[in-house]
Amino acid sequence: MGQQRYKAVIAVLSGGRTVTEVAREGDVSRQTLQMNILNYGEESVSVAIEEVSSKSWAEKVYKPKILDNSDKLYKKPGYTM
Repeated sequence: MGQQRYKAVIAVLSGGRTVTEVAREGDVSRQTLQMNILNYGEESVSVAIEEVSSKSWAEKVYKPKILDNSDKLYKKPGYTM
């Protein structure tokens, strides 16, 4: 099992495939694979959700949080604005 996890992590980090694709192939959840990549347990990850209208998306989210931080993004969006 450890070797399989290692190969899955390498497949994602090498940039060839998405976490979702590798997780599906390995028959594990995307969340489990992400925890293996980050080397943290689920108890170490927090998620916040904030509703933003589509009219405000570019100003409130895309520019300040995505575009201005693109060098820090683990997963970049498949769109541009």
